[in-house]
Amino acid sequence: MGIVEKEAKRKRVKGYIQNAIFATVATAGILLVAMAAPNTLQLLGKVPGMRRSRFNAQARTALGRLAQKGWIVFERRDGKHLARITETGKRAFAFEAQKTGLYPRRRWDKRWRIVMFDVPERRRAVRDKLRMTMKSFGFVRLQDSAWVYPYDCEDLIALLKAELKIGFSALYLVVEHIENDKYLREEFGFKS
Repeated sequence: MGIVEKEAKRKRVKGYIQNAIFATVATAGILLVAMAAPNTLQLLGKVPGMRRSRFNAQARTALGRLAQKGWIVFERRDGKHLARITETGKRAFAFEAQKTGLYPRRRWDKRWRIVMFDVPERRRAVRDKLRMTMKSFGFVRLQDSAWVYPYDCEDLIALLKAELKIGFSALYLVVEHIENDKYLREEFGFKS
């Protein structure tokens, strides 16, 4: 295995650990920090090539990263160190759950979902974040402020509108037909 492959594998495992800890805290609402590593290890199953002591250190680092993002906070109750999910963390968890829920594909219902938005220039960072997020979910750009997706994604768009505070600046449309949609069908892997 080459150096690049090893680095990619290390980053994947690191992400798995952080996601498992985050899911545990999000599901339970609160987590005893001392128990974070063993519980997460049970959730992950056996991580190949991972020593338990190294895993414990990575789990604590992952908790630190989650706290740094503002997704969890540490508390002391009855002399025990606890990690509790924050409101920002709950929104992030719902967003990630929605994101992973988009990937299992079903049959296409021959309808396009279009998201159109008009975010003012003074909120350019929000507009760019919205574009990057939709691109990462697999949306295809029709125009700068119009993106298309073949499956139901209304819940995701509602979460994005709430998270980015863009409300009425974004519209969700369900469209039966788009003129010259051959390139879109090809982009999403549908037969013409």
